[in-house]
Amino acid sequence: MHKVAALDNGLKIVTKPMAHMESVAIGIWIRAGGRYENPKNNGISHLLEHLLFKGTKKRDMMMIKQQIEGRGGSFNGFTSEEHTCYLVKVLSKDAELGIDILSDMVSDPKMDEKEIIKEKGVIIEEIDMYKDIPSHYVHEILAEMMWPGAPLGMPLAGTVESVKSITREAICAYKEEYYNPKNMMLVGVGRIKEGELVNDTKKYLSGAKAKSIPKFERVKIEQKMPTLKVITKDTEQTHLALGLHAIDRFHPDRHVLSLINIILGANMSSRLFHIVRDEMALCYEISSSIRRYEDCGAFVLSAGVDDKKLTKALEVVLKELARIKEEPVGEGELRRAKEYYKGQLLFALEDTMNHMLWLGEKISSGEKDFSVSSILDRIEKVNQERIMTASRNMFNNENLNLAIIGPIKEEKTIREVLHIA
Repeated sequence: MHKVAALDNGLKIVTKPMAHMESVAIGIWIRAGGRYENPKNNGISHLLEHLLFKGTKKRDMMMIKQQIEGRGGSFNGFTSEEHTCYLVKVLSKDAELGIDILSDMVSDPKMDEKEIIKEKGVIIEEIDMYKDIPSHYVHEILAEMMWPGAPLGMPLAGTVESVKSITREAICAYKEEYYNPKNMMLVGVGRIKEGELVNDTKKYLSGAKAKSIPKFERVKIEQKMPTLKVITKDTEQTHLALGLHAIDRFHPDRHVLSLINIILGANMSSRLFHIVRDEMALCYEISSSIRRYEDCGAFVLSAGVDDKKLTKALEVVLKELARIKEEPVGEGELRRAKEYYKGQLLFALEDTMNHMLWLGEKISSGEKDFSVSSILDRIEKVNQERIMTASRNMFNNENLNLAIIGPIKEEKTIREVLHIA
């Protein structure tokens, strides 16, 4: 079981000892991300994350890389809608070094004006690149459709215009507000003891001053009819992303949704992959996923299909969404989904980094259920009726959003399939 401690300034320290491992995965989590932004500073969380790898006042960027990688370690960072995380994986003997470097990055980055200009250019190139990748860009379009006018509907990297307009002063002010100890957490998983982790964290982060915890604006779901957006583009494949509003990460049916996702499209034995891809050869790739946030969620299905097969593929997908509402899942299929969930979770938790990411996201988000046995027990208790009920609540035509990029010629036919006037 993990243990949680806290410094006097409010910074939480989470320790999960795995004494049989040689490594330690350490992450500093900040409750800052895309949904804490606005149209003017859209992309600032992602930009700030990039800048923290450009050096601190006592380490240049090459020194940071060499000190970690020169010990056989690895490091990285990511920005999501609700979190930013900086992480390292090192041998147990180098745990203090990992904490030192991560703490230095989040506490005392150099923020050189020249590096800011350079990194803004890199991110603008990234934004332009993703627009040229339909399989990625179609998801940005879908998010904008599902959460119009809300931060969740804005791209994590920002827009070319917003990134260009972000100043050094704005970045520093954003960091000052969000990178404060009450809004941060350090997680260590692997061959480390709680006392060691707490002492090392206190050594490098106790000087940070506590401030109030920033909040984000909760979304209001007001969708009353299906929505469709088609971007006509001369692509080899037509790319689609279909999204439906779903439950938040705390909902009692969150484990039911996980099993629905596995049954429909999370692996190669799922219904959609087997029927749409293997049996009917309507696409090369099709999959589903879940987006979980503190106050809302989404079930997302994506595929790349031949333009001539788009209508048929949509018809089959909608038929399968209707079937899981109306017909009980077979006992064997439900058992396979449960075993897949269990196996994937247990496999992930064998690795120190995956375990750190799992634990860090749950605790930082405010979840309370960290017992693996309890989670597996909840999965085991999901029955056919709960799957049908949750599916009926979610898979409704008025809850449907579809984004398409490709050489579309007959949008009218797509509208008829979706029952959009």
